Parts: sequence; structure tokens; C-alpha cells
Amino acid sequence: MTSLFPALERIRTDVRAMRAYGVQSADGCIKLDAMENPHALPPALQQALGERLGRLPVNRYPHAAQVEQLHAALLGHAKPPADWALMLGNGSDELIGLLALACAQPGACVMAPAPSFVFYEMTAQQQRLRFCAVPLAADFQLDEAAMLAAIECEKPALLYLAHPNNPTGTLWDTGAMQRIIAAQGAQGGIAVIDEAYQPFAARTWLDEVQPARDAHVLVMRTLSKFGLAGVRLGYLVGDARLIAEIDKVRPPYNVGTLNLECALFALEHADEFARQAADIRAQRQRLMNELAALPGCTVWPSEGNMVLLRVAGTAEGAQRVFDGMKARGVLVKHVSAMHPQLAGCLRLTVGSAEENTQMLAALRAALSTP
Repeated sequence: MTSLFPALERIRTDVRAMRAYGVQSADGCIKLDAMENPHALPPALQQALGERLGRLPVNRYPHAAQVEQLHAALLGHAKPPADWALMLGNGSDELIGLLALACAQPGACVMAPAPSFVFYEMTAQQQRLRFCAVPLAADFQLDEAAMLAAIECEKPALLYLAHPNNPTGTLWDTGAMQRIIAAQGAQGGIAVIDEAYQPFAARTWLDEVQPARDAHVLVMRTLSKFGLAGVRLGYLVGDARLIAEIDKVRPPYNVGTLNLECALFALEHADEFARQAADIRAQRQRLMNELAALPGCTVWPSEGNMVLLRVAGTAEGAQRVFDGMKARGVLVKHVSAMHPQLAGCLRLTVGSAEENTQMLAALRAALSTP
């Protein structure tokens, strides 16, 4: 192929060997594979947002005052330490990529527990950084001894800890996290606490931060799970000195005017999104209760807006259940290929009450079909 299309030779060989991040087609299905908030804005808020966006000067680049206004609103919402700074990203995915770019020195290492969010490894590969995955314990908690040993051996530039974790929904032990974060700081590395699913969790790592001790700690969030997946807006908070250096690799105007205004609007109506999150948490408990009663299935506790379910002992068995659910109009995520510890597992996004009823019916039918 390359001999017929020489321009491909200009693409890095390792990039050509990579697999792109796959997004499943959800045509004709209830979409419960991507941890989206199932609730739309109430009609009155939809109309108010549309009118507000219609007044924006989209012929101009985003105005600095609008960016500063969102910075202030997010700092007021998240409440990090008073002397911490904030950086915006086009979703947290862009921030993960920018962190890899900023730390892309020869021989540098990125580390994360596994299984966890696949984009940590993908962005490391894109920047030609070594990636070190440390397997979680059997219950999907951190293997503290293995993590500490890996930090001492590999001395990672970046350590990612998802709080709670994707795809398991686990909220890791606070003491173990504190000791691992301290070890990362002691060897001169950066610890990134990924709080993408914070709206559904019992606690936030920001409550544990001590600025004098944790100058190497960054906390990352996104408004995607908050309820604005289509807006693509993430943010990173941390020591102002660290944020200032990372911000140097951020593209100018990386967040558009419409995105900025949607985020401001959402924060002004945070009570509506809090109500939605409360409903999702209640539906999550309902799902876990009903899933736990299914014969032959294993469900793990979750603090996210997803539930991890083992439906079979093999990837092939889980694929059969996945296909059966999709044939019945419900799309979930088959995660067996992500990691050996996920063999036979599906990840189910928590939907609305009606969506969850249909998902459970499709799951029961698929499980009972030979």
C-alpha cells in the first residue's frame, strides 16, 4: 500500500501501527456505552440557552473576559485551594494529551493502574513516552505495594489516578492514594487525579489536598459527565507554577466561544445538574441491586455513572450477551479486550429510569438466549 501511496511514509511508523480510539455506532439503539448524562435540559432552559448563544459574536475569537469569567466560575464551583490556578481544555482528553506533550522528554515514563482510562496510554504512545501499567488488585482496588515499587523503579513523570476509576467505577482507598501520591512527589513526578466522574462520587480529592505538601498534584475534571458531553470542556487545577508551565503547550483559543458560554450557563444553573446527578446516583443503586440478583453475574460497587458487570467467564461469552442486547436495541460497552481482569465484562452506563428498565430487559433476554 505504501508503495502506491508514498505520502504515508511520512507518517511515523509507530503512529501507523496504532489503533484509533473507536466510537461505536448507536444507530437505532438506546446509547448506554459512553457514560453520558441521559437528561436533557428542561425546555425553558433550552430556550434561554439558545437565545443566549444566538447573541454571541461567533465571527470573533473567544474574548479574554469570557475566558476569565469561566475560570472564576469553575474555581468557585470546584473550590480548590485559594492559591491554585486553572487551565481549560477541549474536554479532559485534550488536557491528557497536553500533559503528555509537556512532559515528553527522552526516556520519560507515564504510569497508571490498569485497567483504567485507555487515553492515558494512547497519549503516552503518541508522544513516544514509555507507559507503565500497574495491575489493580482482584477487587479493583489499588495494589499499593506494586504501585510503590513501580514508582521507585520507573520514576514516572506523570502518574494518573482516576477518582473514581473508569471502567470499574471504583473509588480507591484514601490512605493508599495518599501514600502513592507522596511517593510520586518524593521522586519528583507529577500526580494527576482524574475526577471525570466526580458528580456521582461520595468524595473529591480536593478535600484531601494540602497545598504546601501537594505542589506536584493536579486535579482534572470535565463537564462531559456533569451533563455537557457535547460541549467538550475540561479543566485542570493545581499549583500556579505548574499550571503556568503546562499552559505553554495549550493551543490558543482551544475552547470556542459557544463552549465557553454553555459552560457558564450550566454553572449558573448548577442546581439543575445537581438534581440530575442525584437521579443518576439513585438509578445506579437500583441497577446494582437488580444486577446483583442475576444468576451467574458479578457486579462491582460503583461511584461513577457506570456499572461494571461480569456476564460470562470469557470474552466470547460476553460478546454473545453484548450482541444480544444490541439486537434488542440497547448499546453498552464490551470491555473484555481492555485488560485480562475484565474478561467477560460489560460496562453499563446508568441511564434514565426508562432506559435502565429497557437495558435490564434486554440483558435478561440476552443472558437467557443460548
